[in-house]
Amino acid sequence: MSHSSGAPATASQAGAVHTLPSYLQADNLGPWGIYLQQVDRVTPYLGHLARWVETLKRPKRALIVDVPIELDNGTIAHFEGYRVQHNTSRGPGKGGVRFHQDVTLSEVMALSAWMSIKNAAVNVPYGGAKGGIRVDPKKLSLGELERLTRRYTSEIGIIIGPSKDIPAPDVNTNGQIMAWMMDTYSMNVGSTATGVVTGKPVDLGGSLGRVEATGRGVFTVGVEAAKLTGLALDGARVAVQGFGNVGGIAGKLFAEAGAKVVAVQDHTGTIFNGKGLDVPALLAHVKIRGGVGGFAGADTMKPEEFWGVDCEILIPAALEGQITKDNAGKIKAKLVIEGANGPTTPEADDILNDKGVLVLPDVIANAGGVTVSYFEWVQDFSSFFWSEDEINARLVRIMQEAFAGVWQIAQEHKVSLRTATFIVACQRILHAREMRGLYP
Repeated sequence: MSHSSGAPATASQAGAVHTLPSYLQADNLGPWGIYLQQVDRVTPYLGHLARWVETLKRPKRALIVDVPIELDNGTIAHFEGYRVQHNTSRGPGKGGVRFHQDVTLSEVMALSAWMSIKNAAVNVPYGGAKGGIRVDPKKLSLGELERLTRRYTSEIGIIIGPSKDIPAPDVNTNGQIMAWMMDTYSMNVGSTATGVVTGKPVDLGGSLGRVEATGRGVFTVGVEAAKLTGLALDGARVAVQGFGNVGGIAGKLFAEAGAKVVAVQDHTGTIFNGKGLDVPALLAHVKIRGGVGGFAGADTMKPEEFWGVDCEILIPAALEGQITKDNAGKIKAKLVIEGANGPTTPEADDILNDKGVLVLPDVIANAGGVTVSYFEWVQDFSSFFWSEDEINARLVRIMQEAFAGVWQIAQEHKVSLRTATFIVACQRILHAREMRGLYP
């Protein structure tokens, strides 16, 4: 694509023309392109706020950093790191940090934008942000991982902080990594700042219930949707992709509610048991083996067969872009609950919609994690901590209320739950933008 005329690069998608930032390729927008299509779908429903919609199509701030560390063998390695703040109209940035070899700027931008939507959808007072490092953490020793985390934290330290932008765990990051981030930031500012990250160990100002929160949120909206659509959970068959912190907890809670987890897929294998898998035994196996592969109480399947499994509920809880136009037609579930961020492409969304499959979108379904992160942050500021029962009760109440609001908008406008969630969230974000006005 040549731009000799000096005209800005544009990409035409779904009939809309987007002025693209110069650092993205029009012909390969990646996950950011999916997000732009989602914004286009919601624009007709924004009324007078539509004049502000371009705000949503540009991240407020994107920081790219070089992260050099000394490896155990004495060589110096350089890794590419990012922190993107998409929107802070409603409060400080909030969003996870992922360590993955395929992380790109487009992906981190899209994830930060989905965080803006998610936070507004459940009405917690945050904007959206996201971070990442292009690294396969499995190839690093524990010492190398700590040095990488601390150097990255120092590099992005100029834009994060308890009232600016609060990171959290995401793919391949955990409580230990959050502890190192908190310590590094605290050392740099000269005082202990527990509120700079969430998802910390409980001993360092973490919240009870935080580890299970995302999976619990997935389960909570699933229960609400089942009630509204007349789907009996008792005996319902569930298939889960990704059996870590999100999929594993959701699977456990559905099994406890009388459903049968019949199929699970992750990066180590795809397993099936028509009578229902022993979920506690499977979780124990995953803890030791790092994945579901080799689990004794199940048959193995080909990876592509997973999508066609006979089930009522499907939970994609791994990475984005998993349900595509190529496999959406095979899905037999009545209910798809998105535990992962962006697991369904827009083309697949339309196929599922035409088949009458109800999709509970990531921007509401997996918002349990950030909701309890919000509780953690509030507890850190007040240095007063709640019991696990209190936290779970507050989480369930917030998720139920948010889902009821989204459901109502979907019925009113006869749109998908994803578009309805975007309507609720974008109105909140753009209303805040409008009231704040443009400075200076």
